[in-house]
Amino acid sequence: MVELAATGIAGLDTVLGGGLVRDSTVLVSGNPGTGKTILGIQYLYNGVQEFDEPGVYLTFEEDESDIREAAESLGFDEWGSFVENGDIAVYDKGLLLREQSFSTTLEELLAEFERTQYDRLVVDSLTMLSLFFETEREKRTYLLKLSDILKENGLTTLFVAEQGSRFPGHEVGLEHFLTDGNISLIQAPTDSGVNRYVWVAKMRKRPIKTDIFPIDIGEGGITVHDRASGFSLMGDEDVF
Repeated sequence: MVELAATGIAGLDTVLGGGLVRDSTVLVSGNPGTGKTILGIQYLYNGVQEFDEPGVYLTFEEDESDIREAAESLGFDEWGSFVENGDIAVYDKGLLLREQSFSTTLEELLAEFERTQYDRLVVDSLTMLSLFFETEREKRTYLLKLSDILKENGLTTLFVAEQGSRFPGHEVGLEHFLTDGNISLIQAPTDSGVNRYVWVAKMRKRPIKTDIFPIDIGEGGITVHDRASGFSLMGDEDVF
């Protein structure tokens, strides 16, 4: 039987058939503003609060204080306490982009993963991480090696990535093939604002619901609704 790590995100675990496959690597992609960072924060917060599973947040673009403010603005009031007591470790751009070689920094992180028992990891973002590789071959080799190391250390990992095209599938990068699962966050403009959706395109070893489901983002983070919904990029709900 496949062991699962529930995200604790309302509705998402239903779409996933119970949660993420434990020790897997899952790509979370989408345009700016679709909620990728929120999903990562929520995944780690729920891990500690609901499942007693400590986690790590790696961010190449934000400071630790920015992540804390984002978490608290969503109602995750204990985020700061979780960080202070070590249940959530945050490695921000100040730590990750120090004036030493990046490979040395990653080696230090991997050593930390071996010393301390963590269950969950968020890497925000894989897009920034990819800038440190000169060729696609180097990127592929490193990501495969990194994925193996993370799994060996019992980490269920979300890799956050920016998506250039508006609709998933128009742009398929190498990381889509190297990860065990793909979750796409989508937003479509309407006359009254923006509609948001989630699409789980792939999850190895699990039966999943591959429809597109509407989501809301508000107090408490992301909520996935149980009604599958087709849509057009112009926001016409009757299309599909």
